[in-house]
Amino acid sequence: MSAPALPLPRLVLPALALVAALFVVAVPAVSEVIFEERFEDGWEDRWVRSDWKRSEGLAGNWLHTAGKWSGDEADKGIQTSPDARFFAISAKFPEEFSNKGKTLVLQYSVKHEQKIECGGGYVKLMSGYVNQRKFSGDTPYSIMFGPDVCGTQTKKLHAIIQYKGQNYPIKKTVPCETDQLSHVYTFIIRPDASYSILVDNREKESGSLYTDWDILPPRKLRDTKAKKPDDWDEREYIPDPEDEKPADWDSVPSEIPDPKSKKPDDWDEDDDGEWYPSMIPNPNYKGPWRPKKIKNPNFKGKWKTPWIDNPEFEDDPDIYVFAPLQYFGIELWQVKAGSLFDNILVTDDPEYARQVAEETTLKNKDAELESFEEAEKKREAEEEREARTAREEGERRRHGRDRRRRSRDYDRRIRSKSDRRREEIKSKYSRKYDDDDDEEDDDDDDDYFMDHDEL
Repeated sequence: MSAPALPLPRLVLPALALVAALFVVAVPAVSEVIFEERFEDGWEDRWVRSDWKRSEGLAGNWLHTAGKWSGDEADKGIQTSPDARFFAISAKFPEEFSNKGKTLVLQYSVKHEQKIECGGGYVKLMSGYVNQRKFSGDTPYSIMFGPDVCGTQTKKLHAIIQYKGQNYPIKKTVPCETDQLSHVYTFIIRPDASYSILVDNREKESGSLYTDWDILPPRKLRDTKAKKPDDWDEREYIPDPEDEKPADWDSVPSEIPDPKSKKPDDWDEDDDGEWYPSMIPNPNYKGPWRPKKIKNPNFKGKWKTPWIDNPEFEDDPDIYVFAPLQYFGIELWQVKAGSLFDNILVTDDPEYARQVAEETTLKNKDAELESFEEAEKKREAEEEREARTAREEGERRRHGRDRRRRSRDYDRRIRSKSDRRREEIKSKYSRKYDDDDDEEDDDDDDDYFMDHDEL
C-alpha cells in the first residue's frame, strides 16, 4: 500500500503559480495565416480570371507550370502568356483581415523567365468588395508591392500604400532583381509604423511610414526664420595666443647662393657686369612664421538651422492600419510575357514567412540555377545550329545566284558572238558589186543587189 500524498508547503504553492504564470507569458502567440497559395491541385477553384481587356482581344492567359527551368518540377506556379497583354487574376481571403495592432507580412516569389525588358511583377492587396470578374488597373487597392522593370531607368520595387483614399509611393529607390531566376519579395509593416523590405530573406530597406512616405506632414520643420547668433564660433582650432615668433626667425633667408656656382673663366665684368652666383632654396628656411593651432575652447560646431514642431502635423497612431483586407490580386501589363508567380503568403508572423521562403523557393535555389544554366546551354546550342543552318542556306543561295549569273553571262557571250558572226557574214556577203558596168553606168558603182544564194 502506497503512502498517502502529503500536501505541499504553503510557501511552495505561490512559487509554482509564479512559474506557471511565467511559462504562459513566455509562450509565443500562434501566428495567423490570412492567405497562403502554393498553386497545388484545385488552385483554379480559389482564383478568378478577370475579363478585363478580353473584349478587345488583349487579355492574357495564366499557365499552370513550373516554367522552362526549375529546382522542382512539381512545384508549379502561374505564368503570364502571351506577349503584349494585360493580365488580371485575384483570390478572396477565407476571412477578411484587420491589421490593427498586428504585424502585416506580404510575401511571394516571382521568376521572370522572359528576361523582362518592360513590365511589372508586382501584386496587390485589396479591401472591401471587389468584383473579381472586372478586376483591373482601375480597381482600388490598399497595398501594391513588387518589382517593376522598364528599360534602363526603371528597375525598382514598388511599395505603394493607400491612406484615406490616396496612394502614396515609397520615397526611397529600392532596387529589384532583374535576372531570370526566382526571388522572394517580402513587405513587413508593424504596429509601430516601422517597415522592412526583404529580398530572398535579406533586408534591403527599412524605416518608418512617417518618414519614407509622404502620408503625413513631417513632425519637424527647419526654422527658416532662425539666424546664426553673432557670438556663434564655428572655428574648431584657433592660433595659440601664447605662441611667440622667435627673434631670429626672419633672419633666415629663403634662398642662399649655390656653393657649386663658379664664375666662368671668360666672364668680363666690363662687358657682362658684376657676376653673382646662382641661388638655391635655403634648407634652413622655415617659411612665414605662423603661431601653433590649439583647440578653440569656444567652439560650438557648425551652425545648423534648428528644427521646430510643424504646426500642420497631426499624428495618426493608426497610420499603419488598412481597411480590412479581403483580396489578393495580380494585375499587370507586359510587353514580353513569362513571369511566374508562386508561394504567396499573407500573415502576421515574419518568422513564419521566413521559414516558408526557406522551405520553398530558397530551398530550390541552387537546383534552379543548375537547371537554368543547362537550359541556357541548350538555347545557345540551338541558336548556333540555327545560325549555322542560316549561313549554309545563305551560301547555297549565293552559289545558286552565282551559277545563274554565270549562265546568264555565258548566254550573253554566246548571243553576242553569234550576233557578231551574223553581222560579219552580212557585211561580207550582203553587198555584191556589178562587175559588168558599162561606160554609161560609171556613176552606179555603188549599186548592189542581194545575192540570196550566198546568204
